[in-house]
Order: sequence, then structure tokens, then C-alpha cells
Amino acid sequence: MQEAQKGVIALVAACTVWGLSGIYYKALSHVPPEQVLSHRALWSFVFFAIVLLFQGRIGALAAALSSRRSALLLAFASAMISLNWFIFITAVQLGYATEASLGYYIFPLLSVLLGRLAFAERLTRAQGAAVFLAALAVGVLSFGLGAAPWIPLVLSLSFALYGVVKKQLPLGPVVSVTAEVALILPVALAVIWLTGGAGFLGGVQDAAMLMFSGLLTGLPLILFAYAARRVRLGTVGVLQYLNPTLQFLVAVLVFAEPFTPWHGAAFALIWGAVAVFSFSALRQERASRRAAMAATGVSAQIR
Repeated sequence: MQEAQKGVIALVAACTVWGLSGIYYKALSHVPPEQVLSHRALWSFVFFAIVLLFQGRIGALAAALSSRRSALLLAFASAMISLNWFIFITAVQLGYATEASLGYYIFPLLSVLLGRLAFAERLTRAQGAAVFLAALAVGVLSFGLGAAPWIPLVLSLSFALYGVVKKQLPLGPVVSVTAEVALILPVALAVIWLTGGAGFLGGVQDAAMLMFSGLLTGLPLILFAYAARRVRLGTVGVLQYLNPTLQFLVAVLVFAEPFTPWHGAAFALIWGAVAVFSFSALRQERASRRAAMAATGVSAQIR
């Protein structure tokens, strides 16, 4: 099997785990979200620390937090990913998984907009049209529900800001995430201590499920990192939409959450934006490959 094929399989596996994770958090609806989040931070740290020890890179964790700039960026990243995790867990437990899936559809489009604002990255016409359609979807849903869809907005914005910070950190994904959960670990341990185990003493099944959150968080991230090194960026961008699509299907088909005509209109606009965005990304990637091949040919002729 070629490396690219292995990468696609790993990427599909990672997105599938993320997309179906709502089923896991729904099964823990009897445990308050802040307690679930605390255990997720604790067992994620344990998982990633074991990975770094196995790789002989545990010293990289201290190095990542050694400089003031790196520590501040990691602290902000930690705050954003913690907020994202908390809102997602809460949304699933309270019956708003449909809105949560919308947030992860919006996230890549919002990332493009933030890239334009933060890094002066060029925004193509197709990307601009996709962002406009996403904004229109949010407006339609706000009008239909009579209130701003805060869950998808907070989820997409927190994850997009997380991505902006990660772009400025010269760290690998495992080291970076380990440092992030290490920074929130004192708060997580305090919550677990003050709540008498934070659901951990509710029985063997609850304890096992809460411990499993470390593997559920860590494994797909490692699979994604493996895939990102082997799969073209355009393919990564398109396949990532498997995650919110599965979240949406789980919310509507498994959780039987209400799907109003306003939801239908908003999702139709979002899916249109995704189609435009994905087509543009794939076309840009083909153009880049052709330019690289042409440059290689010219260089060969010169030699």
C-alpha cells in the first residue's frame, strides 16, 4: 500500500472517530460537562505523556514551556481548546448536537477569513463566496430561531482562533497538545478533587468510560498528524468535512434531534459553501502541482 493511501485511511479513521464521538459524550449525560472535561484533560495528559516517554521526547515538553512567548501562546491555545471541548460536550448532552455540527462546518471557512485578517493571506473569489454563504447561513438560522446560534459560533470561533495560535507555534502536534492539557491540568485536578472524583466514583463503567476519553482524544490526533504528512492539503481539507457530516447524521438519526425548515435552509447554504470551498481548494492544489512540475522541468533543462 502506498504512503498516500495509508494517509487517506488514517485521515478517514480520525474524522470518523471525531464524527461519532458525540455518541460517547451522550452516554455520559449523567456526568456534568465540567467533570467530563476535567477527566478528558487528565487522561489526555496521561495518554500523551506516555506517547512522549515512548518516543523519548518527554524533555520537549519542558522546552515548549521554557520561553515566555511560547508559554503565552500555549496558554491561549489551551483556553480555546478547553472552551471548544466544553461547549461541544455540553451541546451534545443538552440535545444541541445539530448546532454543534454546524459549528464544525463553519470552522474551516472562518479559518480562511482569520488567515486573511491575521496573516494577510490571499482570499480567492471562491473562498470569499464560501465565507459569504456561511455568514448567510448563520443569519438565516438566527432569524429562524429568534436568537443567534451561539453554539456553532463559539465552537467555530474558538477552534479557528486555536488554529491561528497553533500556526505560530513551532511544535509538533503531540508536544503541543500535551503542553496545552498540562496547563489546564491543575484546574482539572481541582474539579475532580472538589467534586469527589468528578463522576469517577459512580461505578466501574463510568470510571472506564471517563478514562477512555484520553484515548478518544489522543488517537485521532495522532492519526491526523500521520495523514497530514502523507496526504495532499486539498484532500485533507475535503475529507475533514466527514467529521461534521457524521456529527450531523448522529444528531438527526441517532439522537432524533429536531431539524426545522430553518435548520434545513441554513445547512443547505453551508453545504453550498463547503462545495464551493472544496472545489476551490482542489483547483488551487492542481494549479500548484502543475506549476511545481513546470518549474522542475525548466530546472532540468537548465542543468
